Amino acid sequence: MQQFTERVGIVTGTTGIGRAVAKRLARDGAKILCCGIDSAANDELAREAMAEKLEVEVRRVDVSQPAEVSAAVDAAVARFGALDIIVNAAAVHPFGTAVETDFETWNSCLQVNVTSVFLFAHFGIPEIKKRRRGAIVNLASVQGYACQEGVAAYAASKGAIHSLTRALALDHAKDGVRVNSISPGSIRTPMLEFAARKFSPDVPLDEVLSRFGDAHPMGRIGTAEEVAELAAFLVSDRSSFCTGGDYVVDGGLKAGLAVR
Repeated sequence: MQQFTERVGIVTGTTGIGRAVAKRLARDGAKILCCGIDSAANDELAREAMAEKLEVEVRRVDVSQPAEVSAAVDAAVARFGALDIIVNAAAVHPFGTAVETDFETWNSCLQVNVTSVFLFAHFGIPEIKKRRRGAIVNLASVQGYACQEGVAAYAASKGAIHSLTRALALDHAKDGVRVNSISPGSIRTPMLEFAARKFSPDVPLDEVLSRFGDAHPMGRIGTAEEVAELAAFLVSDRSSFCTGGDYVVDGGLKAGLAVR
């Protein structure tokens, strides 16, 4: 069923969850502009989309820069004629306490993870309003609720996404724009694999990821495709009364943290 036929979306991030979301929506008929800064990842996604005959256009965008975000929104509208969906999945994940984290790293994390969400709302919502329908999904994290040690900047950014999501939802409900967030647990992405190699360089990757999975009540880590399914639901008409919420996809991790 092509539930997104005649829908146009922007997805940020061309690896991991962003890539999975872009392909998931396009398989269901959406026309997608996917924005990423990694040229190799951009090229790989473009090849995958072409091989599957998916209507996914890939554009190099620094999502922390207003001019580049504005140009991306303009490009999506010029190419596809409208804008209905935004999924903000681009992110960076620095490690360190507040003492260990330098200002440049802190600022970069907040700009990429949070300012990008603001910018795509700032430039994108006026276009979405023209159709009197649309949805935005922001990728947060369970780290926005209960964080581990040594992730001060990342945890702060994800908590900020929770708050910004609620603010956007309230401000634009009357415009027909729904805004929700998703908080994943450990999901197999290049970002998680980087963390596994960083902290356990002498242990096989799959073994480290299995250990990460053991922390989740379901006994495994998740996949980007599982997150993409939730994102597809939240931007579809099936979730037409959902706005201002955060939806956890974490194999029960947050439920367990709540009682510890």
